[in-house]
Amino acid sequence: MVIPRCMSTQHPDNVTLPFFVNNSVLSGDDEVQEAYYVYSHLGIKEQMWDAEGKDVDNHVVKKLLTKYDHFFRTQMLGKDVRLTLRIPNPGVEKNEAKIVAETLESIPRSFDVAKNLGYKDSPIFEVILPMTRDAREIERVYSYYKNQVIGQQHQKVHDITVKEWIGEFHPESIQVIPLVEDKESLLSVNNIVEPYLKGKKLEHQRVFLARSDPALNYGMLSAVLLNKCALSDLELLEKKTSIEMLPIIGVGSVPFRGNFSPENINCLKGYPSAQTFTVQSAFKYDYPVDKVRKAVGDVNETKRGKAIAVDKKWCMDIIERTSARYVQELGHVMPALQLIAKHIPRRRARKLHIGLFGYSRGVGEFQLPRAITFCASLYSLGIVPEMLGLSALSEKEYEQLESGVYKNMRGDIAQALQYVNMDAIKILAPALTTTTKNMLKQFKVEVNKEHKEVTDSVLSALKKEQHAELHDAILRAGMIRKFLG
Repeated sequence: MVIPRCMSTQHPDNVTLPFFVNNSVLSGDDEVQEAYYVYSHLGIKEQMWDAEGKDVDNHVVKKLLTKYDHFFRTQMLGKDVRLTLRIPNPGVEKNEAKIVAETLESIPRSFDVAKNLGYKDSPIFEVILPMTRDAREIERVYSYYKNQVIGQQHQKVHDITVKEWIGEFHPESIQVIPLVEDKESLLSVNNIVEPYLKGKKLEHQRVFLARSDPALNYGMLSAVLLNKCALSDLELLEKKTSIEMLPIIGVGSVPFRGNFSPENINCLKGYPSAQTFTVQSAFKYDYPVDKVRKAVGDVNETKRGKAIAVDKKWCMDIIERTSARYVQELGHVMPALQLIAKHIPRRRARKLHIGLFGYSRGVGEFQLPRAITFCASLYSLGIVPEMLGLSALSEKEYEQLESGVYKNMRGDIAQALQYVNMDAIKILAPALTTTTKNMLKQFKVEVNKEHKEVTDSVLSALKKEQHAELHDAILRAGMIRKFLG
């Protein structure tokens, strides 16, 4: 079975709205149509269906197979294209915990729908567990499905079994994909994954490595290095267990969150051992469809390589110093962030993701929005989050990173710095003025004048509390960048 190279997700980082929606917030049947669109028009073979942080449609399989039957007669859901569920983590998201049971119960129902339409394979057979920190969390999901969801068919209901009463339950088991998000878990990913593998006959195991939330918590550079360390460790685990490790990287269009767009697929070279890259909303909707389709095709044609060798001890030193400086410099932008974050347009109907938004190193009071809103807020003011924390590096360390573990570093940072607004920084975060000037000089970046003018308008509208003008300017700035956040 071929594991997709691209996974479409519902991350709301887009400025431009897709042609098939009727209002500015995607929800409900819009997302069902989106799944069909990415399969049929963009060539993406997998859609994440997110039950974490939003009200999910558990009848998505029925809607897809009946409304778009002409497509799914030849492109079988679960075989040729995939629908992969992301569930809440009951250990973290207590208020959403019972959605896990509800979502897992929908898998056999989706199987029945597909079977009645001539399918032999289950349309859904994998789920993603976010914020995974322990093998037992993965095992609980796996066991709950096998013992409770499937096992209930053998229980008696008065005089007959559940199976005799309402029919058999399939598929017999599912695979669980841990989504690893925090520093400690990324650095010990093998201790999370390996115990789960024991006693199971698996040809492969997918492991989802977060890229946005680590950047939000520890800074962009730390997020990159944490992912490189995790990928290196997973390659070692693959050799040890002879079970193929097929990592997924959660990348967005903004450099802070991955720098993966139709105009830049360099992160395939940055994470060569990753099997699957997330195609988020800005990638899909902020570029001409032909360019999107070509980029997806180019990614699909590549093959997974070997992990980049890392000196974990050296990386840890860089991570500790730059993440500490990131938190320090974050304090300089917090007042501005708090002013503008509430004005960032919504693109999806979703609830607040809990995440890891506290900072234990002396600034534990910081409460940040989601990573997309965080990036959109700072970019709209001409303060690029990529630079936060990098002032802790020496020139020699820059050179070592660029020549070794992070070859895309100069390109990522330079791409971000073009959207700096020095005038806004002098007003909103004066403590960062010298650092920003030095970085513009170091990376020889010419500021994007059009974006600078629009962010001037953002700042003016924010000061005057002109909300309509502010909303319009935020969107215009995003259209120049080709991402919201």
